Amino acid sequence: MANFLSQLLTNKKGRIMKTNRIMDEIRSTISPEMKLQMEMSVSIANRIYEILEAKGMTQKDLAKRLGKTETEVSRWLSGTHNLTLSTICKISAALGDPILQVVHQKESSPAYEFEPMMASEPLSDPKP
Repeated sequence: MANFLSQLLTNKKGRIMKTNRIMDEIRSTISPEMKLQMEMSVSIANRIYEILEAKGMTQKDLAKRLGKTETEVSRWLSGTHNLTLSTICKISAALGDPILQVVHQKESSPAYEFEPMMASEPLSDPKP
């Protein structure tokens, strides 16, 4: 659990968020869904950092492209901000690179197959 939290609390630049005993106790009671949300938020922030580094851009450059303040972009990249899908798409478009990837599952046929059924007696035309 401690390793999980340290990963969540360290962003791409290796900055460690401040923690305290009370917050650590609260984190220990977080639901699996919330832990997943935290993991995904940090992963998204890290992906944006990767793209910025690869393109030689700064948070300030991204902020200018988005028409946002550098402070707002910095808050987004902290890994603790709950970005909307709309914002993620805007960032992706501004950077010219995908941030998220949706995995499609192939439709599989059912494990069973239907067999044709036969009537026990041949059907005859109804009598007039």
